[in-house]
Parts: sequence; C-alpha cells; structure tokens
Amino acid sequence: MSGYRELFDASISDPTTFWADAARAVTWTREPKQILDDSNPPFYRWFPDGELNTCANALDRHVEGGRGDQAALIYDSPVTGSQATFTYRELLDQTARFAGALRGLGVGKGDRVVIYMPMIPEAVIAMLACARLGAVHSVVFGGFAASELAARIDDARPAAIVTASCGIEPTRTVDYKPMIDAALDIAKYAPPACVIVQRDQRPCEPISGRDLDWNDVMADAEPVDPVPVAATDPLYVLYTSGTTGRPKGIVRDNGGHAVSLLWSMRHIYDTEPGDVYWAASDVGWVVGHSYIVYGPLMLGATSMLYEGKPVGTPDAGAYWRVAAEHGVKAMFTAPTAIRAIKKEDPEGTHLGKHDLSKLQYLFQAGERLDPGTYHWASERLGIPVIDHWWQTETGWPVAANPMGVEHLEIKPGSPTVPMPGYDVRILRPDGSQADPGEEGAICVKLPLPPGTLPTLWGDDDRYVESYLSAYPGYYLTGDGGYIDDDGYLYVMGRTDDVINVAGHRMSTGSIEAVLAAHPAVAECAVIGVADEVKGQVPRGLVVLKSGASDEGLADELIAAVRENIGAVAVFKAVDVVPALPKTRSGKILRKTMRGIADGRDEPVPSTIEDPAVLETLKPILKG
Repeated sequence: MSGYRELFDASISDPTTFWADAARAVTWTREPKQILDDSNPPFYRWFPDGELNTCANALDRHVEGGRGDQAALIYDSPVTGSQATFTYRELLDQTARFAGALRGLGVGKGDRVVIYMPMIPEAVIAMLACARLGAVHSVVFGGFAASELAARIDDARPAAIVTASCGIEPTRTVDYKPMIDAALDIAKYAPPACVIVQRDQRPCEPISGRDLDWNDVMADAEPVDPVPVAATDPLYVLYTSGTTGRPKGIVRDNGGHAVSLLWSMRHIYDTEPGDVYWAASDVGWVVGHSYIVYGPLMLGATSMLYEGKPVGTPDAGAYWRVAAEHGVKAMFTAPTAIRAIKKEDPEGTHLGKHDLSKLQYLFQAGERLDPGTYHWASERLGIPVIDHWWQTETGWPVAANPMGVEHLEIKPGSPTVPMPGYDVRILRPDGSQADPGEEGAICVKLPLPPGTLPTLWGDDDRYVESYLSAYPGYYLTGDGGYIDDDGYLYVMGRTDDVINVAGHRMSTGSIEAVLAAHPAVAECAVIGVADEVKGQVPRGLVVLKSGASDEGLADELIAAVRENIGAVAVFKAVDVVPALPKTRSGKILRKTMRGIADGRDEPVPSTIEDPAVLETLKPILKG
C-alpha cells in the first residue's frame, strides 16, 4: 500500500484514476465508464453513468458472499435494559420486508420518507429499506420540536413518515407521537401514512386512517428486491439545524457516498470486514448515517447501535462497558462525551473495571478536541486518540490521521492532514492564499471528492450562495484555521467565533485551548462580547471536574491566557458554571450565548439538549 503522501498527491493530480480505483470496492449493477462529469461547474457529478443499490451493497452482497451468519448490528440499550444482535441475513430479511411494507403504502423510487426515530433497530431497518426501494430518506433527530419537524416535512414532502411512540432518556421518556401530530397540524403538506413502532415503555394512541402499527404492516409485507438507481440519484436528505429560517437539506447521492465511505472505513478507521465498529452517535446526525448505518455495513463489519449516554446509564463507565462487552476495535465519539466522562471520573477508575484489549482506536470529531481531553484519553486508554474533522455537508472526513494507511505523528489540537480528494486551502478575505501558520477561512478547491454534497434539496441557488460564492472555485467550510509548516490543519472554530479585539483578530478556540489545559477544568467555552472600547473582548465559561475547587481559579486562568496568548487577548472575565448549553449532538451553543451576553433576544435553537442549562446561564451572561 502507498503511504499517505502518495495517495493524497495521486487524488489531487489525477482524481479520476484515484476514484475509479476506489470504486472497485462497490458492487455496481452498471459499472461507471465516466468517473467525473465536470461539464457544468460548480455542479460536479461523480460516476454519472453508474448504477447501483446502496442497500444491496450493505446487506445482500454480504449474505451472497457467505457472511450471512456474521453479526451486522448489535443493539445495546442500557436505558431499557435490553440487547439484540442481528446477523446480516436477519437484517436483510427485516429490511426487505419493511421495504415491501413501504411499497404497499405507495412509496417508490424517488419518493421521500421522513424517519423520526430513537436509537432502535427499526430506525436502521427503515433507512436501509428506503435505500432498497430507491426512495430518499430524511431522518429527523428524534425529539426535535414540532415546528422544526414541520419545516422538514414541508420541504421534503414525504410519501410516508416512520416513527416510534417514544424515545427514552436516562431520567425521562420523550413522547414522539404528540410532536408528530403537532407537526402535521402545522405543516402545509400532509403525508398519507405514518408507521409507528409501539414501545412498551410508552405506547401511543394511533389516529385511525393515518397511523399504522409497525408489526401489523410487517406481518402482511412481501419482501422486495433492491431497485437499481443512478449513482447521481439521491440516497438521503439530511437537514442542518438552524435557529430560524428554512433548514438546508443536504443531499447525498448514492454512488459517491458508497465509494467514499468504503474508502474511509479501511483507510481512515483501519476497519476490515468482521471487525466491530462503534460510532457512539445518533442516526439523526450525519455520523449516524455514515458510520452507524452505511459505512460499517457496506464494508461487512459489525456496527454498534447504542441507546444510552456516556454518563448516567448508569455511570461514567458506560462506554467502556459497551466497548469491552462487544469487542469493539474502533470507537468514534464526540469530544464532549469524553469530557463528560472525564468530569465524572477524572482519575479514570471505571476504565480499570473493563477489558479493553480489543479496542485499538478512539476517534474524535464533532467539536474541537482540546489538547487536555486528548491527553486525558490518550494516557488512560494507551491507544491512538485520533482527532478528525468533517461536516454534515462533506459526509466523511476532510482531515484525519489515516490509520489504515500509516500512523502519522499526532499533534494535539490538530485533526492532522487533509484526506485524499480534499484540496484544502487557507484563504484570506481577498481570496489570496495564507502563509503557513496564518489563520484564514478553511476552503476546499473544487471539485469536492465523491460523497460530499452535490447541492441542497430543491435549491441549487442556495447551495451556490451558501457555500460557493464567497471564494469562486472553492467550497467555503465556514470554519477558520491554519495549516502549519508540516501541512497539518488546525481548525480553530466557526469563522463567526473569530473575535476582533481592538483590531486584533483571534479565534476563541485558541483561548479555549489554554483554559482547557488547566487541571481543574472539565470543559470550557469562550465567547466574544461587545465592548465599547475594544469592540469585542473574550469572556470565559468553565465547568469544573468533579471534586475540583474554584478557589483562585479565575486568576490562574487569566494569568495562563496572558502568558500563552498575551495581553492583546484582553482576557479578564471568566465564570465557573455548572454546565454549558449544547445541542443534542454535543456542540456548545456559543452563538446563542454571545447573543444573550450582547443583550439580544436570542432564539433558543430547537436542537438544544437541556433548555434549563441556558436559563441558568442567562443572568451570568447578562451580568
């Protein structure tokens, strides 16, 4: 196998040859002769004359190839005290039958299906069943507010909805049915059918004529064969969450998606058929799409489906118990999950209770992996802790340390280097390329590689306006950062997290890195707040590790920022808080906090995990 540099250079200098070679891992019903259609920039299309079925690549080919009795999906649910394992043959049988049930409801190729589900096997089956039919699924995170769900229903105009009676949290049950009903009351468009998985913990009352029981439709369903679709046909639409306005529907096509995910499973995650792979995320997020459902199953690995939390189900050892019990080789979590574990169990005592000898990697993405969290996890696990960076829009990693190619040097604070196909550039506001070490806008030179978004659902103009207009010929990631002399990328946060202090531009991420390095700090956030003299000044919010004292802490943190960044940062305000407000995917709501601190009536995002946390912080932020 070539090394990283050879692979990367080949992907940039001759992308068609590189991706034609990668496409051989896919089972096509019609192999593509043309690899890249670049006739209509900035709308590039990969494998335009190819034809395949994504579900057949995830299930049928493994059964036909002799892996039918291997575990495909392991469901582990500490919140319900239940576990289940589905072999590839069993998962194929369930999926083919549910595809038949959807077909019986009139769902066909190109139709949309909204899936609003908790982390249960039926969610995976419903996604794969849509792919089997050539239908387009749009998964909405279970528990999303009715207004947000309605907006997605109106944009996607689904032929059916698949849901469950409830979701289960460590301390409460979330009723889904009232939110579905409210969303359909608000929505202008009403799908004719709603299939409901009735959960024992909280069954719901169906509406006659619209609501159907999952078990009933499955009992009458005839299994269906996979429907071939064009490589450029959409597999799914996944909406990015916004506080206001119309959500953006990120489109994922079938062909590029299959090629890129298969390449990434082997080359980035060093996973092979039969290995147990666990992305501790949710099917409502892009990580769940790429690395709970499609990536591991198309490869022929065993994928974990976990219905629980990193802490509280029942304790801070939950992740280690799951990894040990099921023999996980590669684990993927958000840094916020590791910080939650570190806060509850700073010494890592729970780790010693479990045999983690099969765990070879911990991958981190979703938020910047601060060096303190990296060192904590790395020292206690004794395995590579791999930061990597990507977006809902890209569908797979932009920058990573390619463990299946070679183990590059780890630099804490960096997601390492751009992956093949991603020609990453740091651009100044005038479009010129930044020098090594100079911060700017992180952009990717077009064309983007396979598997990335070809457009937004039903809105080419908005796609161009949102991502391609700031720097013609480049995709704007919306993140700022720099590339060092060794070619390592550093992502310092969203470009709106760059603050301007008396004319000096600096990223809040650089200040957060200093705060997070303090031994008493479990996690932190820095926001820029308006200042009459300086324009903006940074303000810190820190959460303490369990048992840590805040005595003298503020002075120590202010001194540390002054020492590491300088007086230019004007860092003089830091508060100890019980928790930070986050989305359900673990992203800290910096923009919302910044608005409150500046006295604006900031709308609360529908994606917020616990609104009470934000309410607690409001007096502090306004003070």
